[in-house]
Amino acid sequence: MPAGKPKDKNMVKARLVVLAQMFYRHTDQDHPMTGVQILEYLEKHDVPANEKTLRGDIRLLQELGIDIVKIVSRPNYYFQGERQFEMTELKLLIDAVSASRFITQKKSRELGRKLADLSSEYQKKELRRNINATNRIKPKNEQIYYAVDTVNEAITQRRKICFQYTEYTPELNETLRNDGEVYELSPYGLLWNEDNYYAVGWSEKHGNVSVFRVDRMARPRMLDEKAVKRPEGFSLEDYSKPVFDMFEGKERVKVTLEVRNDLAKYIADRFGTKIETKRIGGERFTAEVEVSPSPTFYAWVFQFGGGIRILSPKEAADEMLNMAKELIRRSAD
Repeated sequence: MPAGKPKDKNMVKARLVVLAQMFYRHTDQDHPMTGVQILEYLEKHDVPANEKTLRGDIRLLQELGIDIVKIVSRPNYYFQGERQFEMTELKLLIDAVSASRFITQKKSRELGRKLADLSSEYQKKELRRNINATNRIKPKNEQIYYAVDTVNEAITQRRKICFQYTEYTPELNETLRNDGEVYELSPYGLLWNEDNYYAVGWSEKHGNVSVFRVDRMARPRMLDEKAVKRPEGFSLEDYSKPVFDMFEGKERVKVTLEVRNDLAKYIADRFGTKIETKRIGGERFTAEVEVSPSPTFYAWVFQFGGGIRILSPKEAADEMLNMAKELIRRSAD
């Protein structure tokens, strides 16, 4: 083998890496580069080429799956076309990260920068927009990310976790529930609901499948003890159907709602479009939904000022009526 051959091969490899990075970082549809500009870039980075080798390098990158687009003109222009994420997709992701109440301000900025790095240098400027999530309460404690990891790892290894649970005093100071009682949970899955993470699993304390807010778990850790098997017939998918609160121990019941026609969009938003409905008269319909009959649910019904009311079960209708009477009594005091 002629002397210098390995060195030449290493030069070609280095040039391909530099060339691929150049297309990724410094070109896009609005910022193509001419062949001369590309050769000057390679020279500047100590991997010189000529027109012939450049054509071969670009062809090889294309064969490797990199979308190098050639604009035929005088001179020809080149840029990287399709990327892993389109600009509109990156904007949506950055907006979602910025608006999420689950993610801290610091982590939102970090993730936003990482997402922007998936675009060209020119596109980054467009992505660095000042996204204001109006009235979004952001957490300050980043321990929640480690809590999510702990729960996920326990689900994968089918092990129990233990943790303490937090709540707030009237002064809005965070404190441990039940004087720091330690809870044990056999986690089956994680749910995302109302911008919060919830761990679903078998609770030793409650003796049933329960739900805990992950951001309220204090010092969670995985135990050596094997998790309790899922109850027969339990389906996380069915369990995760829309409910109005996620407090442990609440059982869901089927409720019949009478709904004014113009409020159908709120039923669809909350319960989806696969539920059973039936028109009654010209202006109203009934909807069969499954909920946890709790103050959260009744408050949701209240907000429509009679546009939605509970028909059955009688216990749920009576409970809402009693809550309304109590509200009137307290307001009159």
